[in-house]
This record gives sequence, structure tokens and C-alpha cells, in this order.
Amino acid sequence: MKDKLNSIKDSALQDIKNAKDLKQLNEIKVKFLGKKGELTKVLRNMGKLPKEERPIMGKLANEVREAIENEVTKIEEKLKDELQKAKLESEKIDISMPGKNVPLGHRHPLIQVKEELENVFQNMGFDIVEGPEIETVDNNFDALNAPENHPSRDMSDTFYITNKILLRTQTSPVQVRVMKQVKPPIKIVSAGRCFRFDDVDDTHSPMFHQLECLVVDEGITLANLKHTINVFVKELFGEDIKTRFRPHYFPFTEPSAEVDVSCLECKGKGCKACNGTGWSMEILGCGMVHPKVLENCGIDSEVYSGFAFGLGIDRLTMAKYEIDNIRLLFENDMRFIKQF
Repeated sequence: MKDKLNSIKDSALQDIKNAKDLKQLNEIKVKFLGKKGELTKVLRNMGKLPKEERPIMGKLANEVREAIENEVTKIEEKLKDELQKAKLESEKIDISMPGKNVPLGHRHPLIQVKEELENVFQNMGFDIVEGPEIETVDNNFDALNAPENHPSRDMSDTFYITNKILLRTQTSPVQVRVMKQVKPPIKIVSAGRCFRFDDVDDTHSPMFHQLECLVVDEGITLANLKHTINVFVKELFGEDIKTRFRPHYFPFTEPSAEVDVSCLECKGKGCKACNGTGWSMEILGCGMVHPKVLENCGIDSEVYSGFAFGLGIDRLTMAKYEIDNIRLLFENDMRFIKQF
């Protein structure tokens, strides 16, 4: 039996050293140490030995098992290490090669102008607020003092979802929400998408973007409104740009006005772009917040007053980048968008 054990040991150690991979190594281990392995078969015949030889053969068998197991562990670690090195080599990245040129996107021109406007107002101490695009008739019309027979409330001018819910026609409902929830002083701007029935042409779209400003506090006057607009216009277009206020009517402000700016090309001197008038375009509507609007929002109009104005972001974007067709802003033609 001694010769048999030594023969098993020598044969096992030789096979283990010649193993080419972990699968072959495991097969060798099972061959010699498994339940039906060579060493196990020998150990089953231990009972046939004389009593005095059993301890000696048992000790030798344990030494053979230990030697085989130690060699298996040694070769297993070696094979795993070689496998890891081969994997690392196959997955190696050559960092000396130039990387792929991944084109980066950028802000849409509308969003660029929107953020520029918000930054101007933030620097003037205004808070930026947002509101839902689906609004109630109360917030969109009633609270803003719009009479029931006002043309803007017609089914032909507004996208109604139900009789009391609609797509907002302006960002003014955000002002209503703030006035209902926040006590004066209030100093906010809100920007976002608005929706009205409109035939699509070079300058009109059923979806457009507005930005509106609201200030409510004690002692607010028309002088504060004009000063704020003048500061805003100069911050946006330059110190040499002038403003012109023309009387107008809005149901939610009284008195109300529309504001023009001097020609961006000739700075008010007169040129072909402005037909020699020196004035470029109307950029916003404004006025003092109507007392009824304040009362509708739970603000005492005897104590507080305020002003508001709103402008079209689309129109400013078209003027700034000399875009002659509003469709270009919404068609998502990358040849157009990449120019900005």
C-alpha cells in the first residue's frame, strides 16, 4: 500500500504541474481526491491491513492528501494570476491615442435669452418663480380683472381643457398665485410658455414665451415702474438705448402703457432699419397693478400698490439674433440651432 500511495502522489503532482487551465486542474483534483478518486479507493482498503500498519499507512495517506492539496492551491493561484494578466492586457486602453471627438450641445437661443433676462432681473434683486402651464380660469382671467366678454376669453382665442381649466394665455397667473400666497413686499419675475389660438406666420405662433415682472409694496408709483424698465433696457441693450412710453389699455393695470426702444442699429438717429423714425419696436406692455387685482388676491389696495410688465421672449430673441421667421425657433433644424 505504501508503494501505491507514493505512486498516486507522484502521478498527481506531475499531472497538476502540467495543468493548462483551471478547468483541467479541477478535473485532476477530482480524479485523485474526489469521492471516487484514486486516493479515496486506497483508503477504503485500510481495514484489510494489520492493526499495527494502519496508523503508519493512515499517516502516509494524510501526507499524500496534504501534498496534493498544497500543489493544487499553488498551481490554482498561478493560473488565476495568469488569467488576470491576460484579461488586463486584452482590456488595456492606449491613453496615448487621441480621444473621440464628442460634439457638445448648447442652450437653444430662446433659452439663452430667457436665462439672460432672468440674470438681469436677479442682479436687480428680483426672485425667479415658476408656475403651471395648465391654469384655472380664475387665475388666468377672473383674478386679473378680465371682463367676461373680453375677446381673449373666447373659445376661438384660448385653448380650453374644461370650462374652468385652460392652457395659460400669459404668465400673469404666476403673479396671481404669488400674491395669494405671499404677503408684500413682493418682487418677482416669472418666465415660461404660453398658448393662444393664432395662425402661424413669420411672427406668430400658438405657442410662445413670456417673461413678466411684478412688484408690490407700500408707496410704489409709476416713477418706480419707469425707472425699473429703463434700468432693465439699458442692462439688456446698452446705455445708449432710450425708451418711449405710449398709453395703452390692459384690464389688469391702470394706468397702462406700451414701451418702445430706440433703434438698435442707429441708436435713435434714424436709418433704413427703423424707416428713419429712430425707434425700433414695442418690447413690452406695463402699468400699475389695478386695485381690483390686488383685492382679488387678498391684498389691501388702500395700503399697497404695485407695478407689472411683460415681454415676449420670442420677439426679443428674433430681434437680438436678427431672425426673420419665428418658425425657425420651433422646427429644431440643427443647421439653424448650431449657429448659436
